[in-house]
Amino acid sequence: MKIQWSILILVLILEACTGVQKPIDVYMVGDSTMSDKKAEVYPETGWGQVFDEFFDEQVTVHNHAVNGRSTKSFITEGRWQTVLDSLKQGDYVFIQFGHNDQKDQDSARYTDPYGTYSQNLEKYVRESRDKGATPILLTSIVRRKFDENGQLLDTHGDYPLAMRAVAKELDVGLIDLQKLTADLVQSMGDEPSKEVYLWTEPNDRFPEGRQDDTHLRVVGAKKVAELVANELVKLPNDLAGRVVQQN
Repeated sequence: MKIQWSILILVLILEACTGVQKPIDVYMVGDSTMSDKKAEVYPETGWGQVFDEFFDEQVTVHNHAVNGRSTKSFITEGRWQTVLDSLKQGDYVFIQFGHNDQKDQDSARYTDPYGTYSQNLEKYVRESRDKGATPILLTSIVRRKFDENGQLLDTHGDYPLAMRAVAKELDVGLIDLQKLTADLVQSMGDEPSKEVYLWTEPNDRFPEGRQDDTHLRVVGAKKVAELVANELVKLPNDLAGRVVQQN
């Protein structure tokens, strides 16, 4: 036993002296604004798809976000269990839901903001912590919807409010993407902000083009990922020191 402890101490000393950093695994759970996209829908890009570009080589991002999922359907389809089975001490879990929890005509996805939505978020947080992982909550990115006076309109209702309340109650890290992306899109304005979202010219696959004010194109995905990385360094966590500056 003394020999084993001596070896462990020696390894820790060598790591400290050489500056070797421990690998970190980051798991992402969420919806289509975060998920990886197939090549045929390019330039549609989820911000989680480019998130690894903002970390050093010792951070591995596992993007489990899937199009169309809510806090509820991600659990009932067994997707959360798959992530949970992989979690270990020192991992991070980024949790972003809300867009599809709003769909009150779809019982498979709909959740009440202060009911099942909050309860599901609490489940993600509690079970992540039980595995020794660090959960971080993220409110939904805004949809691009302006009124006639050029003011960005809120389309998420109570869901961001409910997530903020859960974050406060459970003392969990929160990155308020709704506010951050609202500030970004409002500052750009109605027409210029189309470059962030999936507005594309007609082509063979999409003969009428795309006018999508929910999903992101490459430049938008990178802007959102950068917002997340910039906020991450403000939170007390080991992952913050692994964020790298972009050129």
